Amino acid sequence: MEIAKISKLGIPYLHFGAGESLVLIHGLGQYKEGWQHQFELADQFELIIPDLRGHGECKRTDGITIQNFAADIIALLKELEIENAHILGLSMGGAVAQEIYRQAPSICRSLMLISTFHYFPKKLKGLLFENRKAKFEAISSEGRTNYLAQMALYSWSQDTIREFNKLIKIKDYVFVESLKACLEVDNSALLPQIKVPTLIVGSQYDCILPVWLQAVMHKKIPHSQFIIMRNTGHLAKLEAKDRFNRLLRNFLNLQKYAG
Repeated sequence: MEIAKISKLGIPYLHFGAGESLVLIHGLGQYKEGWQHQFELADQFELIIPDLRGHGECKRTDGITIQNFAADIIALLKELEIENAHILGLSMGGAVAQEIYRQAPSICRSLMLISTFHYFPKKLKGLLFENRKAKFEAISSEGRTNYLAQMALYSWSQDTIREFNKLIKIKDYVFVESLKACLEVDNSALLPQIKVPTLIVGSQYDCILPVWLQAVMHKKIPHSQFIIMRNTGHLAKLEAKDRFNRLLRNFLNLQKYAG
């Protein structure tokens, strides 16, 4: 296992591999080691994998916002003297990736927005999040991982469930504050302005962020590419890791040849 480093702002991160820089941004309740099935990409790319503020090993719990998550990563890239990078975000991490583009578009070589969102209409907020937040707070700590697994997974093999349990580290305060931050996202005006190559990936059986959300994003981002991962839930990076990694490699290699 790679040893984590700490940025000047107190953000833990993994940094290894060689090639063009690729940032992997985790989702709500996850952490940097949850990308372990994508570590193999280090044979082609320089991987930068942070813990978002308050997540994983990060001890900072102030300022839990999408804007601060993005600013932390931008500062980390500048600290590492990385002028631009491919930016990949999963779920909440996809909102962070969009915010990175808003704050520092020149730092984004490409965007990969995985099982994510750009905006929630008021009625959809209640359907997708507020009711789930109430249920999450009502169940015991022991039952929360199983509850999240029920929403996130398509496959219910014991191996998949065990792997899922390794991806999740719930910190109640950070989880709820991050959830609130997601509800405040509105990138409707930003998406048409995105000029870098963009891959949007949805999962066929995603019960957390249904695939039609990513379809809307595809329509808004000029010249974006949209792929639906078949027979997967919210975490294609886990349930279909080989297919998922090939998809990333194919997209990233196309950018290399295009550049």
